[in-house]
Amino acid sequence: MCGIAGVVSITPFPNALGIEQTLHRMARLIAHRGPDGSDIWHDSHAGLAHTRLAIIDLSEAGRQPMHDVQGHYVLTYNGEIYNYRELREELRAAGHHFRTETDSEVILNGYREWGEAVVDRLRGMFAFALWDEREKRLFMARDRVGQKPLFFARFGEVFLFGSEIKSILTWPGFPRKANLQALHQYMTYQYVMPPNSAFEGVEELPPAHTLTVMPDGQFRTRRYWQLPVPGQPHKGGTFNRSDAKEEIAAELEEAVRMRLISDVPLGAFLSGGIDSSVIVALMAKHSAGAVKTYSIGFNHDEFDERPYARAVAERYGTEHHEFVVEPDAMSVLPSLVWQFGQPFGDSSALPIYYVSALTRQHVTVALSGDGGDENFLGYKRYQATKAEGIYNQVPAPLRQLFSALIGKGASGPGALKLLRRLTRDSTSSESARYLKWIGMFDTGQKQSLYGPALAPLLPDDAGDLLDGLFAADTGPASRAAWADIHTYLPNDLLAKVDITSMAHGLEARAPFLDHKLMEMAARIPGKEHLKGWQLKSLLKDIARPLLPTDLIDRPKMGFGVPIKKWFREDLKDYLADHLLSQKARQRGMINSSVVETMIQQHVSGEAEHHYQLWTLLMMELWFDMWIDGAELPTRPAVPSLV
Repeated sequence: MCGIAGVVSITPFPNALGIEQTLHRMARLIAHRGPDGSDIWHDSHAGLAHTRLAIIDLSEAGRQPMHDVQGHYVLTYNGEIYNYRELREELRAAGHHFRTETDSEVILNGYREWGEAVVDRLRGMFAFALWDEREKRLFMARDRVGQKPLFFARFGEVFLFGSEIKSILTWPGFPRKANLQALHQYMTYQYVMPPNSAFEGVEELPPAHTLTVMPDGQFRTRRYWQLPVPGQPHKGGTFNRSDAKEEIAAELEEAVRMRLISDVPLGAFLSGGIDSSVIVALMAKHSAGAVKTYSIGFNHDEFDERPYARAVAERYGTEHHEFVVEPDAMSVLPSLVWQFGQPFGDSSALPIYYVSALTRQHVTVALSGDGGDENFLGYKRYQATKAEGIYNQVPAPLRQLFSALIGKGASGPGALKLLRRLTRDSTSSESARYLKWIGMFDTGQKQSLYGPALAPLLPDDAGDLLDGLFAADTGPASRAAWADIHTYLPNDLLAKVDITSMAHGLEARAPFLDHKLMEMAARIPGKEHLKGWQLKSLLKDIARPLLPTDLIDRPKMGFGVPIKKWFREDLKDYLADHLLSQKARQRGMINSSVVETMIQQHVSGEAEHHYQLWTLLMMELWFDMWIDGAELPTRPAVPSLV
């Protein structure tokens, strides 16, 4: 796991010293991703930078940028290829020679042998750029699910790229201007949807895509992989649950085993949920010593899963570590805003940042349970979308009568509010109904909230980005999971884990995101994942021999943060100081009077606006750091975390 950056120019670089200095600056801004060393390389038309986090082959031979044996290609690469040993043997049999034991050299020789089709053979997570010195052509690729980030920009005669946006922004003269369309998306999703970024002129390469830059500066992108559409026939034509359970269990165990390959110490994030607990159980089976596990918690029972994590740790004799997050954790917000480089509204980034810091004190690699909910239908919204599908089969006149009986509004008992939410907009498209479950601000809220800068983007609600994700001929819950895999998973969960872990030089590996396992899970009928109303039914069956029953059958807890309480008590002044500052009022993005009312209602207990207020706060902090200043911001001092 590392950091990459670089530049390609249509015309020769005018000054070798100048390009070297710029490449070093690009590398320094992502040094946290690779604390074990950095290096640069350039010729007359291209420059590559690399910061190294040594995981496989710790020798100096593994340094990058790396040349192939013939000296035709140069690579800068971030990630891990878990089947690199098998590919190396295949390439050796084809006559290729290797000077290192790295997976980096496998990509180089693989490109020599298979060209751009090398990506089809890689099993792992990756983002890389490969320069062809003879053809003056750049080839870039990003892994299938989006575990590793890759941004790029065209600026005059140069093409820039990097693991993080900040490397691109350091190019001399590159403007830092907010992309209002991207911010409009952010207000809906809490993240920016690729290919957009929060900066005008900077794009993000979507998952499962390659990009080739030609000598004239033109570039083309290509999608090289697609997850099977839910509902496609299972292998063999007919579905057998017992066989599927065995196949999934075996594939998951293989995915875990492959991710234990490392020349440095490794451990696991253990939340106490099913996904991370299963991963720890399988790690214990394949590890010679005690697995090192790491948990985060709060002094609020509704958010604290540490008792369940301890039960798993005791069952498998792990070397367990815990950390408790308190309101003073907000002192790391400037660091988070700098690390992400664009607005990011998922508050769980805060505890993951902390648990990554704790974990990095002991190990360099940590396995996680990310991807279990999306692949095996674990979110409560899948139950809701299934209920909506059933409700929409009721004749329209009866639905109208029922809606009239239960009324409208957000007041009333919890069950009544849920019924109103389920039956609301029953005539809308499926993607629009999905958006109401995952969206932060709807069009009506934006109309009152938006200031003059964002108001022209209305009435569009950014929901068109979901078009095409609900076309599969399968159940509504499976379609919602399909949408999550293509939006929420890469742009929220995986971005969050990459940024927060790599901020501390920690590599996070996710067995549930093995593409072979994902393909297998996608072909299983949705009704087997969501059996009756039981979420993650098939995975729970697999977990029963491995985990305590009370852990498996307990209600799902989201990995949340007690910001509702914090914003009413310890942090109410912090919130108002930023969202109602003179700069925020003058910016013209948000109607300050509406925000002031939201804060007052939340603090008084009249309403709950904590998620919306956090979303607004993170955007304001981003503006303050990345747009308002005349100079590119430097990394803030990191407070003592553990």
